[in-house]
Amino acid sequence: MEQPARRVLLKISGEALMGAGVAIDPCFLERLAAEIQEVHNQGVQLALVVGGGNIFRGVSSGAMGMERSSADHMGMLATVINALALQNALEKIGLTVRVQSAITMPQVAEPFIHRRAVRHLEKGRIVIFAAGTGNPFFTTDTAASLRAAEIHADMLLKGTKVDGVYSADPKQDASAQKYDRLTFDAVFSKGLKVMDLTAITLCRDNRIPIMVFSILEQGALAAVIRGENRGTRIGVD
Repeated sequence: MEQPARRVLLKISGEALMGAGVAIDPCFLERLAAEIQEVHNQGVQLALVVGGGNIFRGVSSGAMGMERSSADHMGMLATVINALALQNALEKIGLTVRVQSAITMPQVAEPFIHRRAVRHLEKGRIVIFAAGTGNPFFTTDTAASLRAAEIHADMLLKGTKVDGVYSADPKQDASAQKYDRLTFDAVFSKGLKVMDLTAITLCRDNRIPIMVFSILEQGALAAVIRGENRGTRIGVD
């Protein structure tokens, strides 16, 4: 079992928020908020980055024919919608939350200011980083790695719809092997599609371990933060 983390950044894919026929599933949001509250009550400082793929993705088929910068900015705005939905779910159960956006929109979110974000965490507030890095051609995975480095997170948690990193797509290859632990170098050498290479490199260079786990598994978030291996841990050794 690993040492419990004191400050973590949780990256959630936009697709994880989807329900049957809806872009944002209120039942999932309610359950996720309760799990975040459990972690918060343990004294963990928690920041989040939410993707926008449930609404719009800049490299999706829906963006075909669009100029890439415009499509990516649309994807960033989708992450703001998800961040506000998550903020609302958390505030309904009594948590104090701040959304910081890399694209200035003062009517709905604070601008991203590194020192202010750290101060919010130190005061026990949850911070949700929205709009990626504010620049096209960068993924929300890269934004999550960047923000994790900026706030000096002990770990980056990647909550997805799968329970770890596999040697191949387990839905297409029944012989796919799940990895319990990997080094950053192994991710590069095996060509594993965990996060984009920029995101992986940022975590490697700043010695931030990554835990990939299923955000759909109830209780997994708290277990991972306690140090249990519920997915795949990626580190320097």
